[in-house]
Amino acid sequence: MRTLFSLAAVLSSMAFGAPSDPPEDWIKRVAARETETEAARSHYTYRQTATVEDFSPKGIKAGMYREIREVVFSPSGERSEHMVGKPVLQLERIKMTEEDFRDLREVQPMLITKETLFLYERKYRGEDTVDGIDCWMLEIKPRQLLSGQRLFEGTLWIDKRDYSTIRSEGQAVPQIRTIKDENLFPRFTTIRLKVDGEHWFPAKTFGDDVLQFRTGAQRMRLIVDYSNYQRFGAESKITFGDPK
Repeated sequence: MRTLFSLAAVLSSMAFGAPSDPPEDWIKRVAARETETEAARSHYTYRQTATVEDFSPKGIKAGMYREIREVVFSPSGERSEHMVGKPVLQLERIKMTEEDFRDLREVQPMLITKETLFLYERKYRGEDTVDGIDCWMLEIKPRQLLSGQRLFEGTLWIDKRDYSTIRSEGQAVPQIRTIKDENLFPRFTTIRLKVDGEHWFPAKTFGDDVLQFRTGAQRMRLIVDYSNYQRFGAESKITFGDPK
């Protein structure tokens, strides 16, 4: 955002403790599972509803941006994305940038696959329980940031049973600051739900953060709902959130 004033049961027997695999082997299993999830998700249609709100210095909501996009397949099986209706363009104190839209599609769903694993440093951070699921916590950050890259820095919650990522918290990086301009990004949380009894897909991303611009602090709120997951060519449908 810029300111206008100038984010299968492989280890079921291991209920506690750090992974027994060597660190690199364990992390490669996480990336392999994410690669499977990405491949599975590529066969699904879904709707993505993104809402961004900004606030006045007194904490009163000032404006909003809202868009709805659908990922669909043509009769020939070609996958594409299109806008549903027109976006609501009513932000008053910040504006959406090209990087914000990239983050919505590339960073906030957060898939660390076999192809992207080399981009990140990784560190085991302990254990936690998410909605009754025993998880390992994996902290990741970019090894380096090249011009034009958008990457993730934060923590992943990994299901001990099958190495699936079920939650992520962090931020899209880098923050972009130049002498004349600032383009800052909020911290966010992405939660996933299991689809078809096997894969965990993004269900909701949310964040409520204060961006520290040179011209002053600016609060903003982000909500992204993923709904109407439906496998192409199948009749079953899995709905998360409000599809309207």
